[in-house]
Amino acid sequence: MLTDGPPLREMRTSDVDDVMAVQEPASIAGLSGVFPQDTHPFPRDVLAQRWRDEIADDEVDCFVILRDGAVAGFAATCGGEVKHFGVAVEEWGSGLAIAAHDQLVALVRAAGHATPWLRAYAANPRGRAFYEKLGWTDTGERSRGPMPPHAELMTYELRPENVRNRS
Repeated sequence: MLTDGPPLREMRTSDVDDVMAVQEPASIAGLSGVFPQDTHPFPRDVLAQRWRDEIADDEVDCFVILRDGAVAGFAATCGGEVKHFGVAVEEWGSGLAIAAHDQLVALVRAAGHATPWLRAYAANPRGRAFYEKLGWTDTGERSRGPMPPHAELMTYELRPENVRNRS
């Protein structure tokens, strides 16, 4: 059961260690098909610095996802793009990701972006299934990830007419 109140709050630099403690195991569990740990281990220091840089960037909005006041996930947007989104492994299937997703999409739309978009790794079937279940559709656009092995990314968008009612 979810706690009362919205799950998102603005991320602070003091949250980065807690975010990394959530992001590392979730990334290893969810993205092992993209980043095999024997050849592409989780770049904790690189990603922690990226979070610090993005928190300082006026163009990027960074959030923590909370469960009972503790960091249980992360999200970031830039304009209409959902740049990062994830929850702790122990939260998978709990409903927290859906609640955070819905709040994040509402914030993006309230900022004037009717059709949010994101990129998901093609070799991340769990992540892609999550977004597709929530109404995101593949645009057909493909690109490559910024970090080795530069895996294929698929672009998704969430058109207003595709939003599924969960109330």
